[in-house]
Amino acid sequence: MTDSRPVAARGLVKRYGDLVAVDHVDLTVEKGDVFGYLGPNGAGKTTSLRMLLGLIRPTEGSAQLFGRDPLEDGAKALDGVAGFVEGPRFYPYLSGMRNLKLLSDYDEPVSRSRIEEVLELVELRDRAKDKVGGYSHGMRQRLGIAAALLRQPRLLLLDEPTTGLDPAGMRDMRDLVRRLAAEGITIMLSSHLLYEVEELCNRVAIVRKGRVIYEGQLRDLLDTAASGYRLRVLEPERARVVLLAQNGIDDVRLDDQELRFTGEEQAVAALSVALGKAGIGVTALVPETQSLEELFLGMTGGESSDHDRAAESSEVAV
Repeated sequence: MTDSRPVAARGLVKRYGDLVAVDHVDLTVEKGDVFGYLGPNGAGKTTSLRMLLGLIRPTEGSAQLFGRDPLEDGAKALDGVAGFVEGPRFYPYLSGMRNLKLLSDYDEPVSRSRIEEVLELVELRDRAKDKVGGYSHGMRQRLGIAAALLRQPRLLLLDEPTTGLDPAGMRDMRDLVRRLAAEGITIMLSSHLLYEVEELCNRVAIVRKGRVIYEGQLRDLLDTAASGYRLRVLEPERARVVLLAQNGIDDVRLDDQELRFTGEEQAVAALSVALGKAGIGVTALVPETQSLEELFLGMTGGESSDHDRAAESSEVAV
């Protein structure tokens, strides 16, 4: 398989005894994507990332990064690739600056020259001389991204980058991801936070029990969501009769003095006219669309996470 895409995985399988943690996964990340790998904790996302990076060997299947297989090409396959899996690790008794200098010593000289730049980018320059042991969790996550950016990557892989952050830290991390994407870096991030993916990503893969159940444009997925309307009127019972008589208006129900229904835009416009002709005062007409979270729960059937916890336990043992 020859593919210059940032990520091209085909038929990835990882078994731990009788447990199938990753089940014939295909993934394609295009240049410029902010790609969300979405699923419950323990659904196999981290295991997939480990296989992509060559950290563990797949039971079946193959993966390429910019056309190179980490298992065949070794470190060369990671040229232009950076990130972290299961959180970054640093020497807590050294400063953020010193940690980055140590990392840059393993790389080409240009990396050291970028230390100040990347610290500024992740907004840690003022704390660069402080020991990492005194950093908050969010600061350590941002330092991990700074370390990844030293090599000017074309592809950045981030495993649950906002896990454990408070709301302000999560907001800062999302802003950082947006800035990096704006600079042309392709980003693949795994997450179980659906609203986070909905805010950041243009393409997604949804994984359940180690198997991808959707991959494609986030916009296309959201377009499949069932849409409807909420209607508040001064005379709900009279309005209900009007709705039931209107062509193109379906699924009419009265819920706590509020009418809910589905219909195309033209039918809804005609309904507004009909309500006016009937002399029924409208106080609110609000369109509703399912969120990514609602779609995800519908696709997965809201299943329990027992399998996910089992997979997570096996991953820890690797």
